[in-house]
Amino acid sequence: MNLKRYSKQGLLSLFLICAFPVHFWTLLLVLRDMSWAIQRTNAWDAIGLASYGLLYALVECILLFCVVACLGFILPSGWNVDKGIAFLSLLFLLTAAWAMLAQLFFIWNFSLPAWLLKSLAHSAHPLRTLYAGSLVVVVPTILLPVILFIRSSKVVSFMKDLIERVGPLSMLYLFFDLVGFIIVLVRNLA
Repeated sequence: MNLKRYSKQGLLSLFLICAFPVHFWTLLLVLRDMSWAIQRTNAWDAIGLASYGLLYALVECILLFCVVACLGFILPSGWNVDKGIAFLSLLFLLTAAWAMLAQLFFIWNFSLPAWLLKSLAHSAHPLRTLYAGSLVVVVPTILLPVILFIRSSKVVSFMKDLIERVGPLSMLYLFFDLVGFIIVLVRNLA
């Protein structure tokens, strides 16, 4: 096991990539629910709700970062730090996109068509069939980008560029976390 797998800059870049989709999605959900929260109580409570959401997002991205960083130790030892960070970033962003899509389906109350549900109910193994169908959809969307990444240096360059561009936006999200933390302290200590 190569313990010199990461540089300080590489770890920071990986953390910022982990923070981006989590905070982006949290802020979208906060903006979606803000008017409802203001109507239900008042603006200060809505801001408090947003602050708690941001703190939860920060804890979530720290935990996800730890998991992703640990996965980096099983990457090929011949890869340099930048390629390893780019690969882990690609995997994380793909997984986060699927997680956001799944939550979006839930929010929109999306379900499978009735004829498909009926067909699944009459099959011998409905759960296995459902999982197999999901794998047929999900695996290519993960596997194809990974294959492209491994075979093409252009994809590695693209990921490095994406990491550099997402970094400042993630830093802004982390600033929002700090503001949210201060708001939570003020609300709980006042």
